[in-house]
Amino acid sequence: MDFKVNAVHFTADQKLIDFIREKVSKLELMNDSIISSEVFLRLDKNDEKENKIAEVKILVPGHELFAKKQCKSFEEAADLAVTALKKQVEKHKSKRA
Repeated sequence: MDFKVNAVHFTADQKLIDFIREKVSKLELMNDSIISSEVFLRLDKNDEKENKIAEVKILVPGHELFAKKQCKSFEEAADLAVTALKKQVEKHKSKRA
């Protein structure tokens, strides 16, 4: 599976990238037909504490699955986005079977 992390207007440290890669790779255990995944990390410009946005896009044959979460940290946002994608992957897999 191809894996990309795009940090918009900042540089993500390797620890964060490794954390996200580990979370996203767990989706591949659920469905081995995942072609690629792309993660976008953004900072929202508002003054709220929950200004970290993680968007995760997964490409499976014939479909693109997407989740976007906003939290206090990128780790939490990525974790919630992957959790949301797990449900989508399960649903997609059951439709295909």
